[in-house]
This record gives sequence, structure tokens and C-alpha cells, in this order.
Amino acid sequence: MGLSVQVAIDCTDPTKLAAFWAEVLHYKIQDPPKGYDSWPAFLQAQHIPEDQWNKASAIVDPEGKGPRIFFQHVPEAKTVKNRVHLDINVGLHGQETASPEERKQRTIAEVEHLTKLGARELYRCEEFGDFGITMADPENNEFCIQ
Repeated sequence: MGLSVQVAIDCTDPTKLAAFWAEVLHYKIQDPPKGYDSWPAFLQAQHIPEDQWNKASAIVDPEGKGPRIFFQHVPEAKTVKNRVHLDINVGLHGQETASPEERKQRTIAEVEHLTKLGARELYRCEEFGDFGITMADPENNEFCIQ
């Protein structure tokens, strides 16, 4: 039996980046602990100073299938290319029989949507019958859409 995995992402604004990735992945911000109606209520009850409330955030798959993604504040901005990145598979989402052109059009449509959310396109790749677009999230972390 495999172990569960959490993906951790360093960032300067965990709340903002968590909201971006929740939209990209169709995830949701993780619910606060039982007994609390919001994260601010929980943090206040734990006597966490308000200026520390944006030290971390997490998103989860509402169906419980995908990994938890944890965003943690770091003081420095990203300076070099990611060694690990996420591949977002929108081309086949729900239609494994889609033609290459249909997959390409779905990918392009998703890129347009993500650009409106603050991502930016870096470059496109089309080889061996595959099509993908490398993008950067609002904090310049690379990811691929295919």
C-alpha cells in the first residue's frame, strides 16, 4: 500500500497562492478544525497574532482523492527554475476519447482562464502528437497544462 503525499510549495503569500491553485485544480481551501467556523476564529483562539495568520494555507481535493497541497511562507522570492512542477491534465478531463485537436483546444481555453487568474504563459510545446503549455503561477512557479 502506497503512502499518502502532501505537496508543499514555498511562497510569499500563502493565502493568495492557495486561492489561485484551488481554482486551477478544482480544490477547496481546507476547512478549519472542528468547532471553528473560520480560520481566523481558530487562529484567534490559538492566540496567534494577526500578523502571523498568512504564514500558511492548504487546499484539498473535495472528493478526497488528490493530495493535500500546503503553501508555506518563506521570506525570499523564487529565483531559479523549479526542480519539480505540477502537470495539469485538462485535455482529457472527462473525455478519454477526445481527439488531439479537441485536447489542444481545451488546453488553450484553460490557459486563457488561468491567465485571467494571474498566471502567465511561458511557452508552448507541440511534439510527438502531444501539445502542452508551460506557465507560471502568480509567484512564478512553473507548471504545465496539457
